[in-house]
Amino acid sequence: MRKADLITKISDKTGIPKVDVLVALETMFREIKQSLASGENLYIRGFGSFIIKKRAAKIGRNIKKNVSVSIPEHFIPAFKPAKEFIQEIKSSPNIKEAPEVKEDNED
Repeated sequence: MRKADLITKISDKTGIPKVDVLVALETMFREIKQSLASGENLYIRGFGSFIIKKRAAKIGRNIKKNVSVSIPEHFIPAFKPAKEFIQEIKSSPNIKEAPEVKEDNED
């Protein structure tokens, strides 16, 4: 499912115009990003947590040039689903195997 599909589904189920749903989703995404960028985790009960994970410094390798590269300590965003979220997915009869991931750069 793409963002446009999600907007259409929400609009159809709620009766809210697609433009308003788009604005709400974009605002939500922006606030999540700003929260994480300011170092604050975001917790949504029953859904999950958007958190910042610390990656330790390590030595990587540039295989084309055959040299070691020092990768400094850094932070990455992560999502940790709530127990209810995980249980709903596990108990879903519609999921038999991992879904195929399509590599598209369209958002």
